[in-house]
Amino acid sequence: MKLDGKVALVTGAASGIGHGIAKRFIEAGGRVTIADLKADVSAQAAQELGDEKTAIGVGMDVSEEDEVNAGVEQTVKAFGRIDILVSNAGIQIVHPIEDFPFAEWKKMLAIHLDGAFLTTKACVKHFYPQKSGVLLYMGSVHSHEASPLKAAYVTAKHGLLGLSRVMAKEGAAHNVRANVICPGFVKTPLVEKQIPEQAKALGISEERVVKEIMLAETVDKEFTTVEDVADVALFLASFKTNALTGQSICVSHGWHMS
Repeated sequence: MKLDGKVALVTGAASGIGHGIAKRFIEAGGRVTIADLKADVSAQAAQELGDEKTAIGVGMDVSEEDEVNAGVEQTVKAFGRIDILVSNAGIQIVHPIEDFPFAEWKKMLAIHLDGAFLTTKACVKHFYPQKSGVLLYMGSVHSHEASPLKAAYVTAKHGLLGLSRVMAKEGAAHNVRANVICPGFVKTPLVEKQIPEQAKALGISEERVVKEIMLAETVDKEFTTVEDVADVALFLASFKTNALTGQSICVSHGWHMS
């Protein structure tokens, strides 16, 4: 699994899963743009992972078209091309549906779905002329399963399946493939934040949230790791043909089986 100088844009990559994927890509010989909300934080993460020949940082709000387009152009200017998109940026907001503020619903969908749409649109303008490219969307087991309190998140993650499948068909003529990675619970800051929120909303202990909700359906009661997800991302990014396109790969310790 080697990238041999290929260039990836990874959104939400200053920390968490995105950071782990960027690290793994550089280790495999790739070059990476770290895109996150704050340019200085992205630049710091890039400096930690590589040098100016292998990693740069850009500020990007994935729900803002001008910022997305600028980040993609910065990538092409720095590295001469772009080969891989990892649409990973995301947040989590939990409420029962009757209390879910509409503004927060729209924010969730803007980051997860608008962000995937805008980054895809900007990247394929470079992928299509070069007749190659990889689109990777960070879904979730919640792309296939539902959980209480997560109406917006589950809706968004289901939506990524549709976008990926459309892009697998539209991109095929240009040798561009698209897949969704669907992790189970990964103990990132995003998940750490959810544990007390769900405990409060459900009126149970944090320990019960972990054991009875987050890991209840896994085969071994283990969290998925960032490294697990990064290895799958590298496998899909480095795969040589369109035999794997339009697929969703669950990385979940058996939580979802299909």
